[in-house]
Amino acid sequence: MNLTAGQPYSLIKHGLPYNYTTVSKHLKTEVVIMGGGISGALVAHYLTAQNISCVVVDARTIGLGSSCASTSMLQYEIDTPLHELKNMVGNYNANRSYLLCKEAIDALQAIAKEIKFPLFESRKSFYYAAYKKDIEFLKKEFDARQQAGFDVALLNQNEVQQLIGIDAPAAILSSAGAKTNAYMLAHYLHQYNIKRGLQVYDRSEITTIKHEKNGVKVTTNDGYTIDAKKMVYATGYEAVKYIEKKIVTLESTYAIVSERYDGVSEFWKDDMLLWNTADPYLYMRTTMDERIVVGGRDEDFYNPTRRNKLIEKKSNQLVSDFQKVFPAIAFKKELQWAGTFGSTKDGLPYIGTYKSLPHSYFALGFGGNGITFSLIAAQLITDLFLGNKNADLKIFSFER
Repeated sequence: MNLTAGQPYSLIKHGLPYNYTTVSKHLKTEVVIMGGGISGALVAHYLTAQNISCVVVDARTIGLGSSCASTSMLQYEIDTPLHELKNMVGNYNANRSYLLCKEAIDALQAIAKEIKFPLFESRKSFYYAAYKKDIEFLKKEFDARQQAGFDVALLNQNEVQQLIGIDAPAAILSSAGAKTNAYMLAHYLHQYNIKRGLQVYDRSEITTIKHEKNGVKVTTNDGYTIDAKKMVYATGYEAVKYIEKKIVTLESTYAIVSERYDGVSEFWKDDMLLWNTADPYLYMRTTMDERIVVGGRDEDFYNPTRRNKLIEKKSNQLVSDFQKVFPAIAFKKELQWAGTFGSTKDGLPYIGTYKSLPHSYFALGFGGNGITFSLIAAQLITDLFLGNKNADLKIFSFER
């Protein structure tokens, strides 16, 4: 599937930073990971740390799927508000999923430090009401998060204006959040783990998968085989073709990035992560090279052609959306792009085993929290491989 179009900021900024080879011989390993983007890279990182031999295989050049199109906002908030998620999956599972996302941000920060990855910055998250009618909604959400133990504050219109200078009737300020670069993080992880024995191949499409009695055998488009004890599906939304039941709805999302603002040290208070209660929601963040990223204007995905034709229109609308929030900041658009993402019935990812495909694990971080979900998947899949019991698996299982 064609997952992205346009000029993704991360790809334009960093290009193709490292070269990887194609599969050119028969291989044998403990785990074969299909997908070399951020999900596959994090799974490989955790498994390799346990001295588990892994082979990562990607049909594309590494990172050119969803990872390069990610706007890389790290939040513990998922696409389904906590107070609504409680009604869907119960209080414990809802609170636990939010807490796991918060812990994932901390774990990602520790990984960035471990591998000396420079593109990671902690930031507060600012969730503001798009309309007056959303005030009660925000109050319910604030109560749910506060009861769950999160460090949050509920701000009224005057407090919002004083803190960040925008006209919004209310907002929730959260202390936990961060911004990164999923595309480059995937590359840094691969480079770090290659030194620890990881094998990474790209431009090698897996065309045949055989789930055998004692493991999995895959064959690439060039006819080479990889024998493994276990297989991890980390191809994101493309993995749905291996799942019999409908688990995800595909949507198109759009993003833009501004020209550089020379010498600007701060665009708004602490350059917090900004997003609102609109549906679809508008979100904004800054970059380390003095730019502003704006995203949103999602709609149902029908086909890549239709999605791509809307890039210009959607990007102009995003400029207008930003200017309504910050009329004093002249936004000069430089890059624009579109991506395809998936939403689930409850906003949670699918992680773990799937009964009809033995010896396999899935790391499907659907939704707006793809990076934090991928980190959670890496931890849970490592526990599965090692035979460690982990009660959190039931929260993200295919049987939920």
